Amino acid sequence: MKKVLIIGENSYIGTSLVKWLKHWENEYAADKISVRDGGWKGTDFSGYDVVVHAAGIAHIKETKKNAALYYAVNRDLTYAVACKAKIDGVKQFIFLSSMSVYGMDLGVITRQTTPCPKSCYGKSKYEAEKLLQGLDDENFRIAIVRPPMVYGKGCKGNFLKLLDFNLPVFPKIKNERSMIYIDNLCEFLRLLIDNEDFGIFFPQNLQYVCTSTMVSLIAEKKGKKVLLTGLFNGFIDLFKFGIFNKVFGSLVYEKEMSAYRKNYCIFDFEQSIEYCCKDF
Repeated sequence: MKKVLIIGENSYIGTSLVKWLKHWENEYAADKISVRDGGWKGTDFSGYDVVVHAAGIAHIKETKKNAALYYAVNRDLTYAVACKAKIDGVKQFIFLSSMSVYGMDLGVITRQTTPCPKSCYGKSKYEAEKLLQGLDDENFRIAIVRPPMVYGKGCKGNFLKLLDFNLPVFPKIKNERSMIYIDNLCEFLRLLIDNEDFGIFFPQNLQYVCTSTMVSLIAEKKGKKVLLTGLFNGFIDLFKFGIFNKVFGSLVYEKEMSAYRKNYCIFDFEQSIEYCCKDF
């Protein structure tokens, strides 16, 4: 049986992973701990095969006042937890990083693309990655996971706003976004644990997502209709920055980057949207 310790008691991905692993109760034993105070330092990690670090600062507006907090939590705390895991004899450390390390709003990311983060979130995640890679050896394997936008029932961020979208019209834009449904991500993490893999990974859904198609599908699954129109396209083209890029721009991982030894995309895009819309 694999014993898994998840760092980030209230994290969306961490909580979801615990639920996912319960499908194989005889194969995994998963615990969660909080790192909001120093209590975690007294926890004995030696009984665990793998530590999954899902704690971090995200989904808050970045300001000069909270910039230091990003580095304290996303970088320094991550490194401190990893150091303890290594000292205590844990074999594998999985770090939930982000596509944000590339600092890109638009374009195609390949294996040759050099990370160049712009935000405190992206910078702190990337600096944590570099520190962690210095700990990697034959007895302590580091797996860095850089997912694109993660979505699912109960998640925070822009996807929740789209789920709550109730206007009768929406811009018809042809764009492509790399995204990953939470259960597909959890299955990917389960396979990483099983195979004790290490390196940098880029999981994503099999299909790129078009924002307009997604809004239309959400409406359909909620028993409503939305009219997709090109009337707003000229306006959107004038303001393609910030939130407009995040919603209507194209940003993808090259698909070959996301191939793995076994298919982890249990749910296709339509199935995932149908599940997200249930009882919403």
